[in-house]
Amino acid sequence: MKILIVEDEPSLREVMQRALVQEHYVVETAATYAEADARIAGYSYDCILLDIMLPDGNGLRLLEHIKRLRKRENVIIISARDSLEDKVLGLEQGADDYLPKPFHTAELLARIRSVLRRGRSGGDLTIDLGNVSLEPEGRRVQVGGVELPLLKKEFDILLYFMQRPNHLVDKSVLAEAVWGDHADQADNFHFVYAQIKNLRHKLSEAGATIEIRAVYGFGYKLVTTTADE
Repeated sequence: MKILIVEDEPSLREVMQRALVQEHYVVETAATYAEADARIAGYSYDCILLDIMLPDGNGLRLLEHIKRLRKRENVIIISARDSLEDKVLGLEQGADDYLPKPFHTAELLARIRSVLRRGRSGGDLTIDLGNVSLEPEGRRVQVGGVELPLLKKEFDILLYFMQRPNHLVDKSVLAEAVWGDHADQADNFHFVYAQIKNLRHKLSEAGATIEIRAVYGFGYKLVTTTADE
């Protein structure tokens, strides 16, 4: 899952980024309103951690802009301005949560998991497709009830596809989502091809009834199959 941190204080931004990376999130950062605005316009995120007080603009205006764009990102406001007015305004404008500074990273991680969970039907983060079950929090995959060991990037790729079954996924979009900043500008995508090849082999060997199929000239699509296909 991919998270954008919008925070102008370098030390806090670094602490947050380090904690999130340790939890296997793909993390990008922005220190200004303008930088955050450009990232949000060009890329998609599962969650945005948004500071209100930015050196070149108000984070609440950025939140308004996110909602006008009809983006589906979860937004958690992080701010030293722990006032009732700010909380109410932020939540009314579409924020999913409000976390006042200072905070412990354990609470931040819990808040992120909570908003991501609420964004899924039934409040359950487990994703089931065919005979494959994937648990993002535990980073576990089972095929027909049997554990399927995956490397980190293999898991991240499978998670991305299982969140978008039957959707055409451009290889550059996949690279940017899984590998982070500017991966979509790489000269070639051999690193994507290699990881997908390994993942497809593991799924097939385990008897999975889902398959990542290549779509010539575009990218890939995750589809369900029958057990004897």
